[in-house]
Amino acid sequence: MTSASIDRAPFGKLPDGTVVERVTLRGEHGFEAAILSFGATLQALIAPDRDGHCDDIVLGHDELDGYLAQRKFFGATVGRYANRIAGARFVLDGETVQLDANNGPNALHGGVQGFDRKLWRIVELSEDPGPTLVLARESPHGEEGYPGTLAVRVTYCVRSPMELSVTYEATTDRPTCLNLTNHSFFNLEGVRSGMQILDHRLTIVSDHFLAVDATAIPLHEPPRPVDGTPFDFRKPTAIGARIRMRDEQLRLGRGYDHNFCLAKGAGLCLAARLEAPHSGRVMELFTDQPGLQFYSGNFLDGSTAGKGDRLYRQSDALCLEPHAWPDTPNRPDFPSARLDPGQLYRRSIVYRFSTACE
Repeated sequence: MTSASIDRAPFGKLPDGTVVERVTLRGEHGFEAAILSFGATLQALIAPDRDGHCDDIVLGHDELDGYLAQRKFFGATVGRYANRIAGARFVLDGETVQLDANNGPNALHGGVQGFDRKLWRIVELSEDPGPTLVLARESPHGEEGYPGTLAVRVTYCVRSPMELSVTYEATTDRPTCLNLTNHSFFNLEGVRSGMQILDHRLTIVSDHFLAVDATAIPLHEPPRPVDGTPFDFRKPTAIGARIRMRDEQLRLGRGYDHNFCLAKGAGLCLAARLEAPHSGRVMELFTDQPGLQFYSGNFLDGSTAGKGDRLYRQSDALCLEPHAWPDTPNRPDFPSARLDPGQLYRRSIVYRFSTACE
C-alpha cells in the first residue's frame, strides 16, 4: 500500500508558450489519476487488476502535442453542452440562441472551441478528504454562442480505497443552458493491452433509451423501452453480444451511441457497472445526472496514435458519459438543462473500482 500524495509537473506548452500542468492524485494500492490543466482532462487513470498489477485504463496521449493535434475528447471536460443540440440553435425566453455548428448541422460538445480546448486555472490542491484538485475558468457571455458569463469549477478527488469523484459547479449572470460531463474512453483490460472492449460485461440501470435520427438527434417520441432490444443492459451483458444485430438504431450509430434514461432520485445513484473478464477490474459509476450516454467507440478509425504510439481503432474503448439528455434545450418534454442567476449548478460522477475473482 502506498500513501496518498499529490504531484504537480509541467506537461508541455501551448503554441503561445503557456505551460500546461499535469497534476497526479495518488491514492492507495497504486490507484492514481492524472489531470491536465488543458481541458481539465483526465489524462491517465491507473488501477490494479486482480493480481495487483497496475495499468492505465483510459485512452489519451503521452504528450500534449497529441491533444493539440486532434480533437478526440479523450478524458476531457465537455461543455458548455455535452452531446448534441439540433440545428445548432435553441430558443430561450423567446430569443433564438445561435450556436456554432460543428457536427453536420448540429452543435456537439460545446462547439468549435469547447471547454476541452481551454486552459483551466489550478485554484486548489489539498489532501483532505483525499488528494484533491480544483480547476476553474470563466466562460464569457457569447462564447460559442451561449448566453451568460459562466463561472465554472471542476473538482477531482481520489478517495480510499479506489474511487475517483468528479464534481462540476457553475453559476451564471443570465439565463442559459448548461450540461457538463467527463468524456473518458475506458478499457479496463488496460489501454496498452491490445484487447478490445467487446467482451467487457456492462450493466446499465435503465429501462428506457432515446432513439435517434441519422444525425444522432433524439427522435420526437417518448423514450423507448429497452426490453426486447439490443439496448437491454439491465443484467450484465457482453458489449459485443448484440452490437452487430440487425437493428436500425445500431445501424445509425454504427454501434451504441445512445442516451439511457436514468431513474429520477435525490443524490448519487448507481448508473452502470463495467467488468473486464481478463484483468478482473470492475468499475461502478454513480451519478446524479438524468442520463447516461453509452458510446462503444464506433468512430475510432486508426487515424489517431495514442499512448505508447498505439493506433486507436473501433472497439478499443468505450465511453459512459453521465449528463443531461441530448438536445434538451429544444425539448420541453425532457428534464431541463436551464441555469438561472442565483442558482448553483452542481453535478457529480463517482467512479468506484474493485476487482472480481475469476
